Amino acid sequence: MNTLDQLEFDNRFARLGDTFSTRVQPQPIEQPRLVVASAAAMALLDLAPGEAERPEFAELCSGHKLWSTAEPRAMVYSGHQFGQYNPQLGDGRGLLLGEVVNAAGEHWDLHLKGAGYTPYSRMGDGRAVLRSSIREFLASEALAALGIPTTRALCVTASSTPVYRERTETAAMLLRLAPSHLRFGHFEFFYYSRQHDALRQLAEHALDCHFPECREQEQPFSALFRTVVERTAETIALWQAYGFCHGVMNTDNMSLLGLTFDYGPYAFLDDFDARHVCNHSDDSGRYSFENQVPIAHWNLSALGQALTPLVTVEHLRESLGLFLPRYQARYLELMRQRLGLRTAEGGDEVLVQRLLALMQQGGVDYNLFFRHLGEQPAAQSLQTLRADFVDLAGFDGWSTEFLARVARDGVDDEALRRARMHAVNPLYVLRNYLAQQAIAAAEQGDYRVVRELHAVLAHPFDQQPGMDRYAERPPEWGKHLEISCSS
Repeated sequence: MNTLDQLEFDNRFARLGDTFSTRVQPQPIEQPRLVVASAAAMALLDLAPGEAERPEFAELCSGHKLWSTAEPRAMVYSGHQFGQYNPQLGDGRGLLLGEVVNAAGEHWDLHLKGAGYTPYSRMGDGRAVLRSSIREFLASEALAALGIPTTRALCVTASSTPVYRERTETAAMLLRLAPSHLRFGHFEFFYYSRQHDALRQLAEHALDCHFPECREQEQPFSALFRTVVERTAETIALWQAYGFCHGVMNTDNMSLLGLTFDYGPYAFLDDFDARHVCNHSDDSGRYSFENQVPIAHWNLSALGQALTPLVTVEHLRESLGLFLPRYQARYLELMRQRLGLRTAEGGDEVLVQRLLALMQQGGVDYNLFFRHLGEQPAAQSLQTLRADFVDLAGFDGWSTEFLARVARDGVDDEALRRARMHAVNPLYVLRNYLAQQAIAAAEQGDYRVVRELHAVLAHPFDQQPGMDRYAERPPEWGKHLEISCSS
């Protein structure tokens, strides 16, 4: 394991030069103190968990100190925001400190969010507030524990530095990790600004650093886009299967690697509602839960347009056409697993759709339904769950079909079935009201709640003694909370 001063940097993106980013030094926040750290994220850098207790840890993660071989850069990009093109965005409050190479030879970006003003801050102050930093930390690590591709969060550092949003708050910094912070919007920036040589250079960088297998194909750039389509389809299928709402699926928030990226007004579904909008600013419902699949396709189309100087339209359309079939196949596979089914049948899609329609009508808790379905033999679980539904005749009809489907799936040992279902159906999910309780405590200087919630969410499938309150249905006030983009 490494100590903090043993991290090895290899800053590949910084070497691309000033066309792609601007050198900026982080602006420290006052009186830094560690709120929470992820031992699992630290392990990606081969850092021992105890390193988080050193005073240097909070100083490095709050802009007071800098690794000698780090090269802080603010990245430039653009993107479509709520469907409208914004010609220049960029790291307005974040800095790519550099790329750390671990013992396995993996490169991990260290990205400091809330690091102060940059040339891309526009009218902002370059700061992040404590509440948004905690929310991104919790979501990053919770999704990783569920097996959903995501950026990671090393830690949150609080301060006494005041910032002004809807009210006066305190600044914080989040240290985020990812194999790459390349976004769809990076390519859009160089396409729409007609810097096509730089566009090619960026694509070559992506191939060399993140898609080396595509170099073996006859048309590497085309293979790169196809891989992005496939990875995005995989991630969106996981979002939909686990009821995750991103909230701001702008193209500048879409990762080239198919990671869940830039957490803002996100939510996990409480009562199932396909039309749920978690973003207070999304008046039209563009980024509702049910729209995430078509919006992902739309965003991939925008990326494809940006790649037209490098890839023929015919090949781009061919790859884009793979998205929906790839998504549908993966989503159905995941839903079969959640229902405890081991085999595939042609009617499974309809079976899932009918269940979701019944859940929608009855306001059934989305994730707890699947968890409780695996608690007992199928017939007993269905009888217990029946009381949650409004259309009892409809649920009885669905139950009859489901039990017949289970029978056709083959005889199964109940203990094995329960273990198999519990391995994919979380008992603990990051509900917005739980995050809000952790934030409220942290804003009063009590970090115990956020640390305990993080510890519980690190093992979402395992029953944890004394943590029953984290597995309960939310109170009425805590359901379907809408969160602001403001941070």
